[in-house]
Amino acid sequence: MLHIVCGPPAAGKTTHARNLAARLGAVLLDSDMVAEKLVRAGLILAGLDPNDRDSPVYKAAYRDTVYETLFDLAAVNLPNVPVVIAGPFTRECGQHDWPEILERRLGAKPEIHFVWCPPDLRRQRMIARGEERDLPKIAAWEDYVTLCREEPPVFPHHLVVGGS
Repeated sequence: MLHIVCGPPAAGKTTHARNLAARLGAVLLDSDMVAEKLVRAGLILAGLDPNDRDSPVYKAAYRDTVYETLFDLAAVNLPNVPVVIAGPFTRECGQHDWPEILERRLGAKPEIHFVWCPPDLRRQRMIARGEERDLPKIAAWEDYVTLCREEPPVFPHHLVVGGS
């Protein structure tokens, strides 16, 4: 079993993914937990803002590599246990054939969960969780929120409202 939990930052992906993984006895692979410390160290070594997760430089250097790492870890675990992967997957949610691409790559048909809540609630959650990586988003919220994908995936999925 393969479950992908996607949606905008602070919508409740991690909470939903943790609950789902616990219910299924699954391995949880959250993009932040898997790669945050390595990404932060790499950005610092490169002389870049360690809180950057939205610039073209970050996306070119890390985005796809983080996701590829999640998929590699999933491939190793799927023969033995269910896997839940959590990440924004913004671009992928607009790609009609993404579930089929994942199935071919990982040998398991993914069940997609799109977690969403209103932008104002996401901002409140970012403030409450106090993560340094959220500070640039909060500081430029009006600009940042225009970059978030509000539309659900273009393929069949489970809609989870409010991170429940």
